[in-house]
Amino acid sequence: MQLTTKFIILIGLVICCSFGVTFYRTSNYQEELVVAMATRQAKMLFHQIRITRQWVADHNGLFLVKEPGVEENPFLPGGLIQDDQGNWLVKRNPAMVTRELSMYAAREGMGHFNVTSLKPVNPANAPDEFERRTLLKFNNGLAEAVEIEKIDGQHRLRYMAPLPVDERCLGCHGQQGYREGDIRGGMNVTIPMDWAYSEIRTNNRMLLNIGLATIVIVALVIFLMFDRLVVKRLKLLAGEMDSYPEQDPKIALLPEGPDEIGMLTQHFRGLCQRLETSQKDLDASREQVFQGEKLAALGRLVAGVSHEINNPLGGMQNCIQTLRKSPDDPAMVTRYLDLLGQGVERIKSTVQQLLKIGRKEPLALQCGQVDEMVRECLELTCMGRRDIELETHLEVPEPILINMEALRQVVVNLAGNAVQAMKDEGGQLCVSSLVEQNRLVITVADSGPGIAPEHLDQIFEPFFTTKTVGEGTGLGLSVSYSLVEQMGGELTAANRPEGGALFTINIPLTQENDLLPGEDQ
Repeated sequence: MQLTTKFIILIGLVICCSFGVTFYRTSNYQEELVVAMATRQAKMLFHQIRITRQWVADHNGLFLVKEPGVEENPFLPGGLIQDDQGNWLVKRNPAMVTRELSMYAAREGMGHFNVTSLKPVNPANAPDEFERRTLLKFNNGLAEAVEIEKIDGQHRLRYMAPLPVDERCLGCHGQQGYREGDIRGGMNVTIPMDWAYSEIRTNNRMLLNIGLATIVIVALVIFLMFDRLVVKRLKLLAGEMDSYPEQDPKIALLPEGPDEIGMLTQHFRGLCQRLETSQKDLDASREQVFQGEKLAALGRLVAGVSHEINNPLGGMQNCIQTLRKSPDDPAMVTRYLDLLGQGVERIKSTVQQLLKIGRKEPLALQCGQVDEMVRECLELTCMGRRDIELETHLEVPEPILINMEALRQVVVNLAGNAVQAMKDEGGQLCVSSLVEQNRLVITVADSGPGIAPEHLDQIFEPFFTTKTVGEGTGLGLSVSYSLVEQMGGELTAANRPEGGALFTINIPLTQENDLLPGEDQ
Protein backbone atom coordinates (compact mmCIF):
# COMPACT_ATOMS: atom_id res chain seq x y z
CA MET A 1 0.00 0.00 0.00
CA GLN A 2 1.37 3.39 -1.00
CA LEU A 3 2.18 6.06 1.55
CA THR A 4 -0.47 8.37 0.06
CA THR A 5 -3.19 5.76 0.55
CA LYS A 6 -2.06 5.05 4.10
CA PHE A 7 -1.96 8.76 4.91
CA ILE A 8 -5.42 9.44 3.43
CA ILE A 9 -6.92 6.42 5.22
CA LEU A 10 -5.37 7.50 8.53
CA ILE A 11 -6.58 11.08 8.16
CA GLY A 12 -10.01 9.83 7.06
CA LEU A 13 -10.27 7.60 10.12
CA VAL A 14 -9.25 10.43 12.43
CA ILE A 15 -11.79 12.79 10.83
CA CYS A 16 -14.52 10.11 10.89
CA CYS A 17 -13.87 9.34 14.55
CA SER A 18 -13.80 13.02 15.46
CA PHE A 19 -16.94 13.74 13.46
CA GLY A 20 -18.65 10.63 14.82
CA VAL A 21 -18.09 11.77 18.40
CA THR A 22 -19.22 15.30 17.51
CA PHE A 23 -22.28 14.01 15.65
CA TYR A 24 -23.24 11.69 18.51
CA ARG A 25 -22.82 14.42 21.12
CA THR A 26 -24.68 17.01 19.00
CA SER A 27 -27.57 14.63 18.36
CA ASN A 28 -27.87 13.84 22.06
CA TYR A 29 -27.57 17.52 22.92
CA GLN A 30 -30.40 18.34 20.49
CA GLU A 31 -32.60 15.75 22.10
CA GLU A 32 -31.68 16.93 25.60
CA LEU A 33 -32.36 20.53 24.58
CA VAL A 34 -35.73 19.70 23.02
CA VAL A 35 -36.74 17.62 26.02
CA ALA A 36 -35.69 20.43 28.34
CA MET A 37 -37.71 22.97 26.35
CA ALA A 38 -40.73 20.67 26.24
CA THR A 39 -40.39 20.05 29.97
CA ARG A 40 -40.28 23.77 30.60
CA GLN A 41 -43.37 24.19 28.44
CA ALA A 42 -45.12 21.41 30.35
CA LYS A 43 -44.21 23.05 33.64
CA MET A 44 -45.62 26.38 32.48
CA LEU A 45 -48.80 24.68 31.33
CA PHE A 46 -48.98 22.79 34.62
CA HIS A 47 -48.72 25.99 36.65
CA GLN A 48 -51.26 27.76 34.43
CA ILE A 49 -53.74 24.94 34.95
CA ARG A 50 -52.91 24.85 38.66
CA ILE A 51 -53.55 28.58 38.96
CA THR A 52 -56.80 28.16 37.02
CA ARG A 53 -57.81 25.37 39.36
CA GLN A 54 -56.86 27.54 42.32
CA TRP A 55 -59.04 30.35 40.98
CA VAL A 56 -61.98 27.96 40.54
CA ALA A 57 -61.48 26.60 44.05
CA ASP A 58 -61.24 30.10 45.52
CA HIS A 59 -64.64 30.92 43.99
CA ASN A 60 -66.23 27.67 45.16
CA GLY A 61 -66.50 26.40 41.61
CA LEU A 62 -68.20 27.66 38.46
CA PHE A 63 -71.89 27.50 37.68
CA LEU A 64 -72.94 27.08 34.08
CA VAL A 65 -76.42 27.14 32.59
CA LYS A 66 -77.53 23.58 32.00
CA GLU A 67 -77.93 22.86 28.30
CA PRO A 68 -77.02 20.04 25.91
CA GLY A 69 -73.35 19.27 26.41
CA VAL A 70 -73.32 20.85 29.86
CA GLU A 71 -74.53 18.07 32.08
CA GLU A 72 -74.57 17.52 35.82
CA ASN A 73 -71.62 15.75 37.49
CA PRO A 74 -73.11 12.79 39.37
CA PHE A 75 -70.02 12.54 41.61
CA LEU A 76 -70.32 16.12 42.84
CA PRO A 77 -72.75 16.82 45.75
CA GLY A 78 -74.91 19.86 45.07
CA GLY A 79 -73.84 19.89 41.50
CA LEU A 80 -77.25 21.17 40.23
CA ILE A 81 -79.07 24.32 41.54
CA GLN A 82 -81.82 26.64 40.31
CA ASP A 83 -81.55 30.41 40.38
CA ASP A 84 -84.28 32.97 41.13
CA GLN A 85 -85.29 33.14 37.47
CA GLY A 86 -85.81 29.38 37.39
CA ASN A 87 -82.67 28.52 35.36
CA TRP A 88 -80.94 25.32 36.23
CA LEU A 89 -77.21 25.78 36.85
CA VAL A 90 -74.57 23.05 36.75
CA LYS A 91 -71.56 23.30 39.05
CA ARG A 92 -68.03 22.79 37.76
CA ASN A 93 -65.31 22.03 40.31
CA PRO A 94 -61.53 22.31 39.57
CA ALA A 95 -61.30 18.69 38.42
CA MET A 96 -64.07 19.10 35.84
CA VAL A 97 -62.66 22.41 34.64
CA THR A 98 -59.29 20.75 34.19
CA ARG A 99 -60.84 17.88 32.17
CA GLU A 100 -62.81 20.16 29.88
CA LEU A 101 -59.85 22.49 29.29
CA SER A 102 -57.79 19.41 28.42
CA MET A 103 -60.36 18.42 25.77
CA TYR A 104 -60.11 21.87 24.19
CA ALA A 105 -56.28 21.75 24.23
CA ALA A 106 -56.26 18.26 22.66
CA ARG A 107 -58.48 19.44 19.82
CA GLU A 108 -55.98 22.23 19.14
CA GLY A 109 -53.09 19.75 19.07
CA MET A 110 -51.49 21.26 22.16
CA GLY A 111 -51.48 18.03 24.14
CA HIS A 112 -53.66 17.25 27.05
CA PHE A 113 -53.63 17.16 30.83
CA ASN A 114 -55.61 15.45 33.55
CA VAL A 115 -55.85 15.10 37.28
CA THR A 116 -55.60 11.65 38.78
CA SER A 117 -55.35 10.01 42.18
CA LEU A 118 -54.81 6.64 43.74
CA LYS A 119 -58.29 7.07 45.26
CA PRO A 120 -60.24 8.87 42.53
CA VAL A 121 -63.83 9.99 43.13
CA ASN A 122 -64.62 9.65 39.43
CA PRO A 123 -63.43 6.30 37.95
CA ALA A 124 -62.63 8.19 34.69
CA ASN A 125 -59.76 9.81 36.59
CA ALA A 126 -58.12 6.48 37.43
CA PRO A 127 -54.33 6.59 36.83
CA ASP A 128 -52.52 4.70 34.07
CA GLU A 129 -49.25 2.84 34.63
CA PHE A 130 -47.02 5.94 34.45
CA GLU A 131 -49.35 7.93 36.69
CA ARG A 132 -49.68 5.14 39.25
CA ARG A 133 -45.91 4.63 39.41
CA THR A 134 -45.35 8.36 39.79
CA LEU A 135 -48.02 8.82 42.46
CA LEU A 136 -46.36 6.18 44.58
CA LYS A 137 -43.07 8.04 44.24
CA PHE A 138 -44.79 11.29 45.28
CA ASN A 139 -45.63 9.65 48.56
CA ASN A 140 -41.92 9.00 49.02
CA GLY A 141 -41.03 12.65 48.48
CA LEU A 142 -40.56 12.90 44.68
CA ALA A 143 -41.09 16.52 43.57
CA GLU A 144 -41.86 15.90 39.86
CA ALA A 145 -41.46 13.29 37.13
CA VAL A 146 -40.59 13.59 33.43
CA GLU A 147 -40.69 10.71 30.94
CA ILE A 148 -40.57 10.28 27.14
CA GLU A 149 -43.00 7.66 25.88
CA LYS A 150 -43.22 6.09 22.43
CA ILE A 151 -46.63 4.62 21.70
CA ASP A 152 -47.61 3.42 18.24
CA GLY A 153 -44.51 5.09 16.79
CA GLN A 154 -45.39 8.48 18.30
CA HIS A 155 -43.31 10.26 20.92
CA ARG A 156 -44.78 12.29 23.73
CA LEU A 157 -43.45 13.93 26.87
CA ARG A 158 -45.24 13.33 30.10
CA TYR A 159 -44.78 15.69 33.01
CA MET A 160 -46.42 15.10 36.35
CA ALA A 161 -46.30 16.98 39.63
CA PRO A 162 -48.17 16.40 42.90
CA LEU A 163 -51.29 18.27 44.03
CA PRO A 164 -51.26 18.77 47.82
CA VAL A 165 -54.48 19.14 49.83
CA ASP A 166 -55.23 22.64 51.10
CA GLU A 167 -58.08 24.02 53.18
CA ARG A 168 -60.42 24.55 50.21
CA CYS A 169 -60.01 20.96 49.04
CA LEU A 170 -61.28 19.48 52.31
CA GLY A 171 -64.87 20.28 51.37
CA CYS A 172 -64.82 17.60 48.68
CA HIS A 173 -61.94 15.37 49.70
CA GLY A 174 -62.10 15.58 53.48
CA GLN A 175 -64.59 12.70 53.53
CA GLN A 176 -61.92 10.55 51.78
CA GLY A 177 -59.70 10.90 54.85
CA TYR A 178 -57.31 13.52 53.48
CA ARG A 179 -55.84 16.15 55.73
CA GLU A 180 -54.37 19.46 54.84
CA GLY A 181 -50.85 19.00 53.33
CA ASP A 182 -51.47 15.43 52.13
CA ILE A 183 -50.75 14.45 48.52
CA ARG A 184 -54.23 13.64 47.25
CA GLY A 185 -53.11 13.14 43.65
CA GLY A 186 -51.23 14.72 40.82
CA MET A 187 -51.72 16.45 37.52
CA ASN A 188 -50.25 14.92 34.37
CA VAL A 189 -49.36 17.12 31.36
CA THR A 190 -48.77 15.29 28.08
CA ILE A 191 -47.14 17.15 25.15
CA PRO A 192 -46.72 15.57 21.67
CA MET A 193 -43.05 15.34 20.62
CA ASP A 194 -43.20 13.98 17.10
CA TRP A 195 -42.56 17.40 15.61
CA ALA A 196 -39.45 17.74 17.80
CA TYR A 197 -38.03 14.35 16.84
CA SER A 198 -38.78 15.09 13.20
CA GLU A 199 -36.73 18.27 13.50
CA ILE A 200 -33.96 16.31 15.24
CA ARG A 201 -33.89 13.78 12.38
CA THR A 202 -33.78 16.59 9.84
CA ASN A 203 -30.92 18.28 11.69
CA ASN A 204 -29.08 14.95 11.98
CA ARG A 205 -29.37 14.36 8.25
CA MET A 206 -28.10 17.85 7.61
CA LEU A 207 -25.19 17.34 10.02
CA LEU A 208 -24.40 13.97 8.43
CA ASN A 209 -24.39 15.47 4.93
CA ILE A 210 -22.20 18.34 6.09
CA GLY A 211 -19.87 15.87 7.82
CA LEU A 212 -19.57 13.63 4.76
CA ALA A 213 -18.99 16.62 2.51
CA THR A 214 -16.37 17.92 4.95
CA ILE A 215 -14.60 14.55 5.04
CA VAL A 216 -14.54 14.33 1.24
CA ILE A 217 -13.33 17.93 0.82
CA VAL A 218 -10.69 17.62 3.54
CA ALA A 219 -9.50 14.26 2.18
CA LEU A 220 -9.30 15.69 -1.35
CA VAL A 221 -7.43 18.79 -0.21
CA ILE A 222 -5.03 16.71 1.88
CA PHE A 223 -4.52 14.30 -1.02
CA LEU A 224 -3.74 17.13 -3.46
CA MET A 225 -1.42 18.86 -1.00
CA PHE A 226 0.31 15.60 -0.05
CA ASP A 227 0.64 14.60 -3.70
CA ARG A 228 2.07 17.98 -4.69
CA LEU A 229 4.28 18.63 -1.69
CA VAL A 230 5.44 15.09 -0.91
CA VAL A 231 4.60 12.36 -3.42
CA LYS A 232 5.67 14.11 -6.62
CA ARG A 233 8.88 15.30 -5.03
CA LEU A 234 9.64 11.85 -3.64
CA LYS A 235 8.89 10.24 -7.02
CA LEU A 236 11.25 12.67 -8.72
CA LEU A 237 13.96 11.93 -6.17
CA ALA A 238 13.29 8.16 -6.40
CA GLY A 239 13.52 8.31 -10.20
CA GLU A 240 16.90 9.99 -10.02
CA MET A 241 18.02 7.40 -7.46
CA ASP A 242 16.91 4.56 -9.76
CA SER A 243 18.76 5.98 -12.76
CA TYR A 244 21.95 6.56 -10.77
CA PRO A 245 24.76 5.76 -11.50
CA GLU A 246 23.89 4.87 -15.13
CA GLN A 247 22.75 8.47 -15.59
CA ASP A 248 23.95 11.51 -13.73
CA PRO A 249 21.20 12.93 -11.52
CA LYS A 250 19.53 16.06 -12.88
CA ILE A 251 20.57 18.29 -10.00
CA ALA A 252 18.52 21.22 -11.29
CA LEU A 253 15.31 19.16 -11.24
CA LEU A 254 15.72 17.68 -7.78
CA PRO A 255 13.24 18.93 -5.14
CA GLU A 256 14.49 21.84 -3.07
CA GLY A 257 13.24 23.40 0.10
CA PRO A 258 13.97 23.74 3.81
CA ASP A 259 11.74 20.77 4.67
CA GLU A 260 12.64 17.11 5.23
CA ILE A 261 12.50 16.25 1.51
CA GLY A 262 14.82 19.11 0.71
CA MET A 263 17.25 17.84 3.36
CA LEU A 264 16.93 14.34 1.86
CA THR A 265 17.84 15.80 -1.54
CA GLN A 266 20.94 17.43 -0.10
CA HIS A 267 21.98 14.15 1.49
CA PHE A 268 21.41 12.37 -1.83
CA ARG A 269 23.64 14.85 -3.62
CA GLY A 270 26.33 14.34 -1.03
CA LEU A 271 25.94 10.57 -1.37
CA CYS A 272 26.32 10.79 -5.15
CA GLN A 273 29.51 12.79 -4.79
CA ARG A 274 30.92 10.33 -2.26
CA LEU A 275 29.95 7.38 -4.45
CA GLU A 276 31.60 8.92 -7.50
CA THR A 277 34.78 9.54 -5.54
CA SER A 278 34.67 6.02 -4.11
CA GLN A 279 34.04 4.54 -7.57
CA LYS A 280 37.08 6.28 -8.99
CA ASP A 281 39.20 5.03 -6.11
CA LEU A 282 37.71 1.55 -6.51
CA ASP A 283 38.46 1.48 -10.24
CA ALA A 284 42.02 2.50 -9.61
CA SER A 285 42.36 -0.07 -6.81
CA ARG A 286 40.78 -2.76 -8.99
CA GLU A 287 43.31 -2.12 -11.75
CA GLN A 288 46.13 -2.22 -9.23
CA VAL A 289 44.78 -5.44 -7.73
CA PHE A 290 44.44 -7.04 -11.17
CA GLN A 291 47.97 -6.15 -12.15
CA GLY A 292 49.29 -7.01 -8.69
CA GLU A 293 47.67 -10.43 -8.79
CA LYS A 294 49.02 -10.97 -12.27
CA LEU A 295 52.52 -10.05 -11.11
CA ALA A 296 52.09 -12.26 -8.03
CA ALA A 297 51.14 -15.17 -10.26
CA LEU A 298 54.06 -14.34 -12.52
CA GLY A 299 56.37 -14.32 -9.52
CA ARG A 300 55.17 -17.76 -8.49
CA LEU A 301 55.72 -18.96 -12.04
CA VAL A 302 59.23 -17.47 -12.20
CA ALA A 303 60.18 -19.48 -9.13
CA GLY A 304 59.23 -22.66 -10.95
CA VAL A 305 60.59 -21.51 -14.33
CA SER A 306 64.00 -20.62 -12.93
CA HIS A 307 64.82 -24.32 -12.73
CA GLU A 308 63.79 -24.81 -16.36
CA ILE A 309 66.07 -21.93 -17.46
CA ASN A 310 68.98 -22.87 -15.21
CA ASN A 311 69.16 -26.41 -16.63
CA PRO A 312 69.76 -25.38 -20.30
CA LEU A 313 72.01 -22.54 -19.12
CA GLY A 314 74.16 -25.02 -17.23
CA GLY A 315 74.35 -27.28 -20.28
CA MET A 316 75.22 -24.35 -22.54
CA GLN A 317 77.95 -23.28 -20.15
CA ASN A 318 79.47 -26.81 -20.29
CA CYS A 319 79.30 -26.74 -24.10
CA ILE A 320 81.16 -23.41 -24.22
CA GLN A 321 83.87 -24.64 -21.88
CA THR A 322 84.33 -27.79 -23.97
CA LEU A 323 84.53 -25.77 -27.21
CA ARG A 324 87.22 -23.56 -25.70
CA LYS A 325 89.33 -26.64 -24.97
CA SER A 326 88.96 -28.10 -28.48
CA PRO A 327 88.25 -25.23 -30.88
CA ASP A 328 89.84 -27.09 -33.81
CA ASP A 329 87.61 -30.18 -33.69
CA PRO A 330 84.93 -29.56 -36.38
CA ALA A 331 82.72 -32.46 -35.36
CA MET A 332 82.69 -31.36 -31.71
CA VAL A 333 82.06 -27.75 -32.70
CA THR A 334 79.12 -28.75 -34.88
CA ARG A 335 77.66 -30.99 -32.19
CA TYR A 336 77.97 -28.49 -29.37
CA LEU A 337 76.72 -25.61 -31.47
CA ASP A 338 73.54 -27.60 -32.14
CA LEU A 339 73.21 -28.19 -28.38
CA LEU A 340 73.73 -24.48 -27.74
CA GLY A 341 71.04 -23.66 -30.31
CA GLN A 342 68.59 -26.06 -28.67
CA GLY A 343 69.26 -24.51 -25.27
CA VAL A 344 68.74 -21.02 -26.62
CA GLU A 345 65.45 -22.02 -28.27
CA ARG A 346 64.29 -23.63 -25.05
CA ILE A 347 65.09 -20.51 -23.03
CA LYS A 348 63.54 -18.31 -25.72
CA SER A 349 60.32 -20.35 -25.66
CA THR A 350 60.11 -20.13 -21.88
CA VAL A 351 60.70 -16.37 -21.85
CA GLN A 352 58.07 -15.79 -24.55
CA GLN A 353 55.52 -17.71 -22.52
CA LEU A 354 56.33 -15.56 -19.47
CA LEU A 355 55.98 -12.42 -21.58
CA LYS A 356 52.52 -13.51 -22.73
CA ILE A 357 51.47 -13.91 -19.12
CA GLY A 358 53.02 -10.67 -17.90
CA ARG A 359 52.07 -8.47 -20.90
CA LYS A 360 49.39 -5.89 -20.15
CA GLU A 361 46.84 -6.20 -22.92
CA PRO A 362 43.34 -4.69 -23.08
CA LEU A 363 40.44 -6.84 -22.02
CA ALA A 364 38.75 -7.16 -25.39
CA LEU A 365 37.43 -9.87 -27.67
CA GLN A 366 40.17 -11.64 -29.59
CA CYS A 367 40.13 -14.56 -32.01
CA GLY A 368 42.51 -17.19 -30.67
CA GLN A 369 43.30 -20.82 -30.02
CA VAL A 370 41.93 -21.63 -26.58
CA ASP A 371 43.56 -25.07 -26.39
CA GLU A 372 46.98 -23.65 -27.27
CA MET A 373 46.58 -20.92 -24.67
CA VAL A 374 45.60 -23.51 -22.02
CA ARG A 375 48.65 -25.65 -22.84
CA GLU A 376 50.97 -22.65 -22.49
CA CYS A 377 49.48 -21.75 -19.11
CA LEU A 378 49.82 -25.34 -17.88
CA GLU A 379 53.44 -25.59 -19.02
CA LEU A 380 54.29 -22.47 -17.05
CA THR A 381 52.41 -23.38 -13.89
CA CYS A 382 53.80 -26.94 -13.83
CA MET A 383 57.43 -25.98 -14.52
CA GLY A 384 59.69 -27.35 -11.85
CA ARG A 385 57.06 -29.78 -10.57
CA ARG A 386 58.08 -33.17 -11.92
CA ASP A 387 55.86 -34.79 -9.26
CA ILE A 388 52.66 -33.51 -10.90
CA GLU A 389 50.94 -35.68 -13.49
CA LEU A 390 49.24 -33.49 -16.08
CA GLU A 391 46.16 -34.87 -17.81
CA THR A 392 44.43 -32.80 -20.49
CA HIS A 393 41.28 -33.29 -22.56
CA LEU A 394 41.31 -30.25 -24.82
CA GLU A 395 38.59 -30.38 -27.49
CA VAL A 396 38.48 -26.84 -28.89
CA PRO A 397 40.83 -27.06 -31.90
CA GLU A 398 39.25 -24.22 -33.85
CA PRO A 399 39.87 -20.55 -33.04
CA ILE A 400 37.03 -18.77 -31.24
CA LEU A 401 36.24 -15.15 -30.44
CA ILE A 402 36.62 -14.55 -26.71
CA ASN A 403 38.33 -12.30 -24.18
CA MET A 404 41.59 -14.18 -24.47
CA GLU A 405 43.63 -12.04 -22.06
CA ALA A 406 41.08 -12.35 -19.25
CA LEU A 407 40.65 -16.08 -19.87
CA ARG A 408 44.44 -16.56 -19.77
CA GLN A 409 44.60 -14.85 -16.36
CA VAL A 410 41.77 -17.04 -15.02
CA VAL A 411 43.40 -20.29 -16.21
CA VAL A 412 46.78 -19.28 -14.74
CA ASN A 413 45.15 -18.46 -11.37
CA LEU A 414 43.15 -21.71 -11.22
CA ALA A 415 46.06 -23.91 -12.36
CA GLY A 416 48.46 -22.14 -10.01
CA ASN A 417 46.10 -22.67 -7.08
CA ALA A 418 45.76 -26.34 -8.01
CA VAL A 419 49.53 -26.79 -8.09
CA GLN A 420 49.90 -25.04 -4.75
CA ALA A 421 47.11 -27.18 -3.25
CA MET A 422 49.06 -30.37 -4.04
CA LYS A 423 52.16 -28.87 -2.32
CA ASP A 424 55.23 -31.12 -2.14
CA GLU A 425 53.39 -34.44 -2.29
CA GLY A 426 52.48 -33.99 -5.95
CA GLY A 427 49.38 -35.35 -7.57
CA GLN A 428 47.28 -35.16 -10.69
CA LEU A 429 46.12 -32.01 -12.49
CA CYS A 430 43.25 -32.60 -14.93
CA VAL A 431 42.19 -29.87 -17.37
CA SER A 432 39.50 -30.14 -20.04
CA SER A 433 37.93 -27.80 -22.58
CA LEU A 434 34.97 -28.10 -24.94
CA VAL A 435 32.26 -26.08 -26.67
CA GLU A 436 28.75 -27.16 -25.68
CA GLN A 437 25.53 -25.41 -26.74
CA ASN A 438 27.50 -22.35 -27.88
CA ARG A 439 29.23 -22.08 -24.51
CA LEU A 440 32.90 -22.58 -23.71
CA VAL A 441 33.39 -24.92 -20.74
CA ILE A 442 36.82 -25.31 -19.12
CA THR A 443 37.36 -27.46 -16.01
CA VAL A 444 40.42 -27.50 -13.74
CA ALA A 445 40.60 -30.34 -11.21
CA ASP A 446 43.31 -31.45 -8.81
CA SER A 447 43.88 -34.36 -6.45
CA GLY A 448 44.65 -32.16 -3.47
CA PRO A 449 42.78 -32.00 -0.16
CA GLY A 450 39.82 -30.15 -1.67
CA ILE A 451 37.85 -27.23 -0.22
CA ALA A 452 36.39 -27.28 3.28
CA PRO A 453 32.54 -27.29 3.04
CA GLU A 454 32.29 -24.19 5.23
CA HIS A 455 34.58 -22.30 2.83
CA LEU A 456 32.74 -23.06 -0.43
CA ASP A 457 30.58 -19.95 -0.10
CA GLN A 458 33.56 -17.71 0.75
CA ILE A 459 36.40 -18.65 -1.59
CA PHE A 460 35.42 -16.03 -4.19
CA GLU A 461 35.30 -13.20 -1.65
CA PRO A 462 38.14 -10.65 -1.86
CA PHE A 463 41.05 -11.28 0.54
CA PHE A 464 39.66 -14.63 1.70
CA THR A 465 42.44 -17.22 1.82
CA THR A 466 43.32 -20.34 3.77
CA LYS A 467 47.02 -20.03 2.94
CA THR A 468 49.57 -18.93 5.47
CA VAL A 469 50.90 -15.37 5.53
CA GLY A 470 53.18 -14.75 2.57
CA GLU A 471 51.74 -17.54 0.41
CA GLY A 472 48.66 -15.77 -0.96
CA THR A 473 46.72 -12.49 -0.98
CA GLY A 474 43.23 -13.93 -1.24
CA LEU A 475 42.64 -12.01 -4.49
CA GLY A 476 43.31 -14.65 -7.17
CA LEU A 477 39.92 -16.36 -7.10
CA SER A 478 38.12 -13.05 -6.51
CA VAL A 479 39.78 -11.51 -9.59
CA SER A 480 39.08 -14.67 -11.61
CA TYR A 481 35.42 -14.65 -10.57
CA SER A 482 35.13 -10.96 -11.52
CA LEU A 483 36.76 -11.55 -14.94
CA VAL A 484 34.48 -14.48 -15.79
CA GLU A 485 31.46 -12.46 -14.66
CA GLN A 486 32.53 -9.57 -16.93
CA MET A 487 32.55 -12.04 -19.85
CA GLY A 488 28.92 -12.95 -19.04
CA GLY A 489 29.83 -16.38 -17.67
CA GLU A 490 30.06 -18.06 -14.31
CA LEU A 491 32.83 -19.63 -12.27
CA THR A 492 31.83 -22.38 -9.84
CA ALA A 493 33.74 -24.48 -7.32
CA ALA A 494 33.03 -27.92 -5.91
CA ASN A 495 34.74 -30.96 -4.37
CA ARG A 496 35.25 -34.10 -6.47
CA PRO A 497 33.89 -37.39 -5.05
CA GLU A 498 37.33 -38.98 -5.43
CA GLY A 499 38.98 -36.07 -3.65
CA GLY A 500 40.34 -32.71 -4.68
CA ALA A 501 38.79 -29.50 -5.96
CA LEU A 502 36.98 -28.89 -9.25
CA PHE A 503 36.62 -25.42 -10.80
CA THR A 504 34.35 -24.95 -13.83
CA ILE A 505 34.47 -21.97 -16.21
CA ASN A 506 31.30 -21.55 -18.29
CA ILE A 507 31.33 -18.65 -20.76
CA PRO A 508 28.76 -17.90 -23.50
CA LEU A 509 30.25 -17.44 -26.98
CA THR A 510 29.31 -14.52 -29.23
CA GLN A 511 27.35 -14.99 -32.43
CA GLU A 512 30.44 -14.10 -34.49
CA ASN A 513 31.89 -17.54 -33.65
CA ASP A 514 29.42 -19.07 -36.13
CA LEU A 515 31.33 -17.38 -38.99
CA LEU A 516 34.90 -18.29 -37.94
CA PRO A 517 36.83 -20.38 -40.48
CA GLY A 518 37.09 -24.10 -39.91
CA GLU A 519 33.48 -24.58 -38.76
CA ASP A 520 30.68 -26.09 -40.77
CA GLN A 521 28.65 -23.50 -42.67
